[in-house]
Amino acid sequence: MARIAVIGGDGIGPEVVEAGIRVLEAAARSDPSLQLEFERFPWGCEYYLKHGRMMPGDALETLSGFDALYLGAVGWPSVPDHVSLWGLLLPIRRGFDQYVNLRPVRLLRGVQSPLAEPGELDLVVVRENTEGEYSDAGGRLHRGTPHEIAVQETVFTRRGVERIVRYAYEEAKKRRGRLTGATKSNGISITMPFFDEIFREVGEEFPEVEASLMHADALAARLVLAPEAFDVVVGSNLLGDILSEITAAACGAIGIAPSANLNPTGEHPSLFEPIHGSAPDIAGKGVANPAGAIWAASLMLEQLDHAAAAARVLGALEETLAEGVRTPDLGGEAGTEEFTDEVVRRLP
Repeated sequence: MARIAVIGGDGIGPEVVEAGIRVLEAAARSDPSLQLEFERFPWGCEYYLKHGRMMPGDALETLSGFDALYLGAVGWPSVPDHVSLWGLLLPIRRGFDQYVNLRPVRLLRGVQSPLAEPGELDLVVVRENTEGEYSDAGGRLHRGTPHEIAVQETVFTRRGVERIVRYAYEEAKKRRGRLTGATKSNGISITMPFFDEIFREVGEEFPEVEASLMHADALAARLVLAPEAFDVVVGSNLLGDILSEITAAACGAIGIAPSANLNPTGEHPSLFEPIHGSAPDIAGKGVANPAGAIWAASLMLEQLDHAAAAARVLGALEETLAEGVRTPDLGGEAGTEEFTDEVVRRLP
């Protein structure tokens, strides 16, 4: 029995997560080996407005007993973004050492890419998830005066860079054998050359992988112009975040893309989520696209060693899209519930 902690979060988060749970339950009905148990936690911005914090002080202790975490989305206009992010998702990522943020990208059948000639889109962005540019080191001085100063430190450790780069090399080795490291060493003179050096050092252990470094701005342009040239892309916390949004958009819609926050050692639970936001403007209207949450559920099954069930879920999702069932963000008319019904119906 795999125990899943469910944090619906804010806006459309609960809607898309419940859609994903319906799909997971349908997959389990036809697979006796797949036994899932869900427990829901009402944490997020609404909880913050009532209690002054995004989740309880013992939340990590509570979550540590689960096999996986399933998150909808976090954020609401009345709560500053840095409060919502630093109050829930980042403490989970860092407390559970989920140092790999894995974002697979594919142009699914039935989804039209905004690119004129999208070619073959099938790549993975591996993003460092616990340090880098998203550190909490720094501060502000002389607030509210003309002399105000804001300083935020970027923190790169050898351990942090080495383990994310090694994970990316291993991923490339399992796929098509090509790895691109995102850098900006022509403008950032300390941390980025450090990243580059470790990228090359680790690469000596993987002679079978064709590896290269590319400046992130040029890489962003190349991912739009020739995405078929890439297999695995690895980057720091900030660069990986930005590049994975670009690749998701190239595949047709942010609403489709999934994300896995992985603790590869298995010492702590990993967290799975769609990459889209809470979309307050459409919350409660029944039109949110659950595809990203469903794909994230497939990634969760794979991580829980149910590869066959994961493939069935992703196959049913793609078949639904290929047959023209789409939510409004993809130019269709299906609501969240109708779209989910169709995915469930196609599960073998």
